[in-house]
Amino acid sequence: MGRAGKALREVLTQYGISQNSLAVKMGLQRSAIYKWFHEERDPTAETVADIVEALKGLNGEAAEAFVDFYLGNMLKNQDLNQP
Repeated sequence: MGRAGKALREVLTQYGISQNSLAVKMGLQRSAIYKWFHEERDPTAETVADIVEALKGLNGEAAEAFVDFYLGNMLKNQDLNQP
Protein backbone atom coordinates (compact mmCIF):
# COMPACT_ATOMS: atom_id res chain seq x y z
CA MET A 1 0.00 0.00 0.00
CA GLY A 2 0.97 3.63 -0.20
CA ARG A 3 2.60 6.38 1.75
CA ALA A 4 -0.55 7.67 3.44
CA GLY A 5 -0.82 4.73 5.83
CA LYS A 6 2.84 4.93 6.77
CA ALA A 7 2.60 8.68 7.28
CA LEU A 8 -0.57 8.30 9.34
CA ARG A 9 0.95 5.58 11.54
CA GLU A 10 4.07 7.65 12.12
CA VAL A 11 2.14 10.80 13.03
CA LEU A 12 -0.44 9.15 15.28
CA THR A 13 2.30 7.30 17.12
CA GLN A 14 4.66 10.26 17.37
CA TYR A 15 2.00 12.68 18.60
CA GLY A 16 0.07 10.22 20.79
CA ILE A 17 -3.16 10.59 18.83
CA SER A 18 -5.46 7.59 19.01
CA GLN A 19 -7.11 6.10 15.96
CA ASN A 20 -10.41 6.57 17.74
CA SER A 21 -9.90 10.30 18.33
CA LEU A 22 -9.08 10.80 14.64
CA ALA A 23 -12.13 8.73 13.65
CA VAL A 24 -14.40 10.82 15.89
CA LYS A 25 -12.96 14.07 14.54
CA MET A 26 -13.54 12.86 10.96
CA GLY A 27 -16.99 11.42 11.69
CA LEU A 28 -15.89 7.93 10.62
CA GLN A 29 -15.84 4.46 12.12
CA ARG A 30 -12.53 3.59 13.77
CA SER A 31 -12.25 0.63 11.40
CA ALA A 32 -11.57 3.03 8.50
CA ILE A 33 -8.64 4.58 10.38
CA TYR A 34 -7.44 1.10 11.37
CA LYS A 35 -7.34 -0.01 7.73
CA TRP A 36 -5.30 3.04 6.70
CA PHE A 37 -3.03 2.75 9.76
CA HIS A 38 -2.29 -0.92 8.99
CA GLU A 39 -2.04 -0.26 5.24
CA GLU A 40 -4.93 -2.54 4.37
CA ARG A 41 -6.52 0.27 2.33
CA ASP A 42 -5.38 3.61 0.98
CA PRO A 43 -7.43 6.74 1.59
CA THR A 44 -8.53 8.68 -1.47
CA ALA A 45 -6.92 12.02 -2.29
CA GLU A 46 -9.99 13.79 -0.92
CA THR A 47 -9.78 11.77 2.26
CA VAL A 48 -6.11 12.68 2.69
CA ALA A 49 -7.20 16.33 2.70
CA ASP A 50 -9.84 15.44 5.31
CA ILE A 51 -7.19 13.70 7.42
CA VAL A 52 -5.08 16.87 7.36
CA GLU A 53 -8.06 18.99 8.43
CA ALA A 54 -8.94 16.59 11.25
CA LEU A 55 -5.34 16.48 12.44
CA LYS A 56 -5.24 20.29 12.42
CA GLY A 57 -8.17 20.22 14.82
CA LEU A 58 -6.37 17.76 17.09
CA ASN A 59 -2.78 18.99 16.84
CA GLY A 60 -1.51 21.47 14.26
CA GLU A 61 2.03 20.13 14.42
CA ALA A 62 0.75 16.63 13.71
CA ALA A 63 -1.06 17.90 10.62
CA GLU A 64 2.13 19.51 9.33
CA ALA A 65 4.12 16.38 10.08
CA PHE A 66 1.58 14.22 8.22
CA VAL A 67 1.92 16.40 5.11
CA ASP A 68 5.72 16.27 5.40
CA PHE A 69 5.75 12.48 5.81
CA TYR A 70 3.21 11.97 3.04
CA LEU A 71 4.66 14.31 0.45
CA GLY A 72 8.26 14.23 1.60
CA ASN A 73 10.47 16.80 0.01
CA MET A 74 8.67 16.82 -3.33
CA LEU A 75 8.52 20.61 -3.58
CA LYS A 76 11.42 21.64 -1.39
CA ASN A 77 14.53 22.87 -3.13
CA GLN A 78 12.92 22.66 -6.56
CA ASP A 79 12.31 25.46 -9.02
CA LEU A 80 8.51 25.47 -9.31
CA ASN A 81 8.67 27.20 -12.70
CA GLN A 82 10.38 24.30 -14.43
CA PRO A 83 8.27 21.60 -16.11
